[in-house]
Order: sequence, then C-alpha cells, then structure tokens
Amino acid sequence: MSRRAVFSAVSLLALASALSAQAEDVLWAVQDTEVSKVVVTAAPYAVSADNLTASVAIVDRTDLDLAPPTGLGDLLSGMPGVRSTAFGAGASRPVVRGLAGPRVQVLTNGVGQIDASALSPDHQVATDPGEAERIEVLRGPAALAYGGSAIGGVINIIDDRIASRAPEGGYSGRLLASGATGDDSYAISGAIHAAVGPLVLTLDGLKREADDYEIPVFAESRRLLASEGETAEGGGGKLANTAVELEAIGAGVSYVGADGFIGVSVKKTDTSYGVPGHAHEEEGAEEDGPVTIGLTQTRIDLRGEYNKAIGPFAKLRLSAGHADYEHTEFEGSEVGTKFMSDGFEGRLELVQAERGGWKGAVGVQGLRRNFDAQGDEAYVPKTKITEYGAFTQQRVEKAGWGYEGGLRIDYRNLNSLKGEADFTNVSGSLGVFARPSDAVFFGVALSRNSRAPTEAELFAEGPHVATRGFEIGDPTLDEETAWSVEATAHYSGPRLSADLHLFTARYDGFIDLRATGAEEGGLAVYEYIQTKADFRGFEVETSYKAWRKADQSLTLEASGDSVRGATDLGPPARIPSYSITGRAIYDARFWTARLEARRVGEQDRVAQGELPTDGYTVLNASFAWKPRGDGQLRVFLDGRNLTDEEVREHASFLKDIAPSAGRSIRAGVAYRF
Repeated sequence: MSRRAVFSAVSLLALASALSAQAEDVLWAVQDTEVSKVVVTAAPYAVSADNLTASVAIVDRTDLDLAPPTGLGDLLSGMPGVRSTAFGAGASRPVVRGLAGPRVQVLTNGVGQIDASALSPDHQVATDPGEAERIEVLRGPAALAYGGSAIGGVINIIDDRIASRAPEGGYSGRLLASGATGDDSYAISGAIHAAVGPLVLTLDGLKREADDYEIPVFAESRRLLASEGETAEGGGGKLANTAVELEAIGAGVSYVGADGFIGVSVKKTDTSYGVPGHAHEEEGAEEDGPVTIGLTQTRIDLRGEYNKAIGPFAKLRLSAGHADYEHTEFEGSEVGTKFMSDGFEGRLELVQAERGGWKGAVGVQGLRRNFDAQGDEAYVPKTKITEYGAFTQQRVEKAGWGYEGGLRIDYRNLNSLKGEADFTNVSGSLGVFARPSDAVFFGVALSRNSRAPTEAELFAEGPHVATRGFEIGDPTLDEETAWSVEATAHYSGPRLSADLHLFTARYDGFIDLRATGAEEGGLAVYEYIQTKADFRGFEVETSYKAWRKADQSLTLEASGDSVRGATDLGPPARIPSYSITGRAIYDARFWTARLEARRVGEQDRVAQGELPTDGYTVLNASFAWKPRGDGQLRVFLDGRNLTDEEVREHASFLKDIAPSAGRSIRAGVAYRF
C-alpha cells in the first residue's frame, strides 16, 4: 500500500468519524468532564494541548507504570511521528519525523542532559524514563524557545524531585515492581515526598536488570544474508550481548511558600549494557570479547518559581543543572574508549501578566560543556562548547481566533584541539489559529529554525564502529536552516476527539553523513557534507467513545503517521516507513483491558548503501486490576509482540543484525499513596 493511499484512507476515516460524531453529539449525555492537559514544554505560559498549533503528546505517570521498563526511544516509539534508534536494549534515542541525534533535544525539567547521547546511537540517554512523573513530546520545530537543537523536536522528561507544592496530608509517593519473560527482567522503582513545615523532602530510586532478550529469527536479516550469498532456516534464541543493568537514586529538598518555591536535588545514575553486532563487523572482535558500556552520571539541579509581580511580569522561573558524565566502552574486560562530558546549563524565564488575552514571556539560557574522548574510538577531539541564547514567545487570544509568534537568538562557540568555530543562529515562528466553536480548533504556523553543527559534524576524524564507518567532519560547515509550515486541526466532542497535523520542511545546509566509496582500516569512509533537503508528512490520532454504561466504557482509538525525506543526493538514510495503529480499551471500575494492533510498512526507498526493511505487524494486550476501584493500586499483566513477529526498525543502524525483542509477558504491581 502506498503512503498516499494510507494518508487518504486515514484522513477520510477521521473526517467521516467527525461528521458522524457531530450528528450524534446531541444524543450523547456527557457523564464526566476531562480537563485539557496543559503542556509546559510548549511555552513558558500555560497553553492546553487542544489549543496548540504544535504536534504534542503526553505520557503521564499512569502510562509509565504500565509501560515496559526500557530506554527513552523504545518507550516513545509507537506514538505518531516517533520511532526509536533501537540500538539493542541498552541504548535507544527518539527519532522524530525521521530526524534523530542532535536535531532532537532531550531535556530534564527544561534543561539539557549534559551527556553524550546525541553524539552516537550507542550512547544511552542519562535520564531513565522510570524517573519521570511526566514526559512531553513536541514533534517538529515549534519549541524554538529551546534553541537550534530542537529543530526536529523536543522530549522533556519532567520529574518531581524538586517539589513545587506540598503533598496533601503531608506525604505522598509511588511504588512499582514488575518482572517479564523474554529477557528474564525485573524492575523496581519508587518515590516519596514528605512535608516538614515549609520544606518538602523527596527520595526516589529505581533498579532494573535484564538478560539477553529472545528473538524469533536469526539476528541477521534475510536481506543481509541474501546480499552475502547466504540463506538461513529456522533461527531464533537469544540475541547476544543485549543485557542491561541500571540503578538511579536521587534526593531533593525544596522550600514551598505562598509566593512560590525553590529547591535543589542530586541524582546518581549507574548503568551497564551490551552493544550487539560489533563482532559481526570487526575481525578479532570475538577474541577481544563483547563490547559493553558502563555509564555514570552525577547531576545536581536547581529549580524555583516566584509568583509575585515584578513590573510587567507575573512570574519568574529558574531552572539550572550541572552534570558530570562518563561513558566507558569495554572490549571484553579491557577499556576501549572513554567519553566524558561535564558542564552547566541554566535557564531563566519571566512570564508576563496576562492582559486582554495577551500572554507572553521572555527568557535567557546559557550552556558551558566540556567534552573529551580517550581511546581507540576517540574520533571526536576534546571540545569546549559555550552557548548563550535569548528568546521571547507571545500569544494573543481573541474571541474565536488568535495569533502567536516567537523569536530566539543563539550564539554558539566550539573550541577544540582541531580548531574553533562560531555561529550566531536566529530562529522565529509566526502562527494564526481559529476556534469556531469550543470543539473545533484550526491553526497554521510558519517557522524558521537554525542549528549550529555539533562537535562531531565539525571535527570528527576516526573509526566509529557504532555507525560502522570511519567518520570525517568538516570544520567549514555552516549552520543548518529549516523553513517549515505546519497545519493543525483538533476536534473534541463528547464522543469523538481527533487530531491532525500536516507538515513540510525545507532545509538549506542540511548536514548529512555520506559514504565516499573509500575505506580506512577496513571501515567505509563517511564524510559530513551539506545539501538541500525536504521533509513532509502527517500525523493523525482519533479516539471514539463507542459505548458507555454506568462506570463501564469502550473506547476505540486509531492513529497513523508518515514522513518522506529527499535531498539533492537522494533519500536520506534511516527514514522510517508509515505506521497505522488501532486500539480498543475497555474500562470498568475494578479493571481495564487494552488490545492494540500496529502495522509498520516496508521501507524500500533507501539511501545509498542501505538495505530495504520489511514491514511488520505486532499485537499487544494488557489487563490491569484495580482492587480498590480507585486506581491507586493496580495489578497488571502486559503482553508485547504476542505473535512473536520479526521486528526491524528502519531507523536503527543495527536493523539488519539486531532485531527487536520477540514475545514478552510482564506482570507487576503499581501503588500510589
């Protein structure tokens, strides 16, 4: 099925459902009211999800409790517009609308990770999703307030380690424990908040362990085997070197008063995980032993908010973080390469007092980070990164319509042993929207975003086995600029809600990693170059309340996405195919059941040197028992890939030698108090 046919079918289904629902609304009695979720990452001032021209998704703690304990990319993969780099079980980063790495900004409470996860797909994000109280995903360049690294999207992991308010009754907390087949894994996590006068003390921690996971087929894909003149029968078993161990513990204290709060927290992360597939590429790797990675980070955060008028401003908000990160790659028991990153990032926002529907904010942000690599794969030299930025976002809401805009200016300096580079980037956006009724919202936004090259894109020179190549940077690269247009439609009726986003983006100076045809040390040579590129696509989500009686209901959900990329040199690498997901949710007072089917299409429009990737269909199901009827205590059973399908993510560098996990059954208990 072509992408155009998929898009047409999904769009017509959404339109037909909306027209049908409008006719039925007068017959449907609204038995409860759902408060629209406010998206804190979209703007410094409050905007609800159904009033945004941006494409947004929210994962709250209720969803996180039932989600498999895994890396950030794997957790979010499956929501429209988002896939995973799927670099084994230990390292996965989000791919948003076909873009990954430095084009997708991963934040913790609004400031950067200060790690090395954007440098390479085998580097894990230093914050685990299990620490989060909420994760917000902004797809596309709408969140320009976070700088050029948000040119493709923003993932904000929001924890509650620094409490902004005192818990009701003086204390609150959560506990979660689960175990799963397929990788013989277990996970335990918890957090507690306790008020002592105006102080709120917080302690949280998590631990998870998993063995090598099971796969239903040979590790090598049939396409790879065929290209090597080989065939295979049967297959399956464990995928070697995919085990994971992770521990994180944090503590915080905050002062909460009538005019706001201020607090500090500290967190220590310690994890080790295997990197599958290296031995397939390098002779002698089996003699050296499997490649594993040990990651540690100590992070200190400061956050506060002052809610009294300061001239024209109604609120002041501060976020800052300092981190010391070390990532060690082991070849067997020997140390191969170390990657180190330490630095500080701070952000200050002044939120204007709302006047006549006019909301706005101004802010500044600064970053100092030191990066260093030592060892056989130290392909990026020691670099000091300095960045300063200033931004403003403004929004005016009139009766039934409105407009919004934003502007950000960044200065970025990269000073390395191979040279120095300076960039001044200007990003801006302008949007208009209309709300002809309470249920309907239309919007369109034009944005220009500019991104400075990274230390790898500028200064790399050496073997990078994770990408199976010898990478060479270009210190003369210019900034990458994208002009994009996004059209949005929301519908929120008593029975039906629908969300549609159409987008197109044109890149000038798109930074791409391309094969030269040469070899160095047995590895293909790749160079960072600049070209023009175009990306376009859509995301659609619908939810329909098919039936309701007393405290029971049946909800049907459907979603789909597609992205298509093109450059002057042909298709860019690792662009995922379309996806379609259908879901049925039966909810009652004491239990909830979910059944989900997801189809990802074949990708045969590939870059030079890439192999096509087969499509797949997975079936997931879950059951949660709420013995108290209030959701505070849940006992759950969750099944993933129940048909034991071969799953290979086209966005992954390892897709042809390391498929995703096969069938897995997970059981657990979640408790909130």
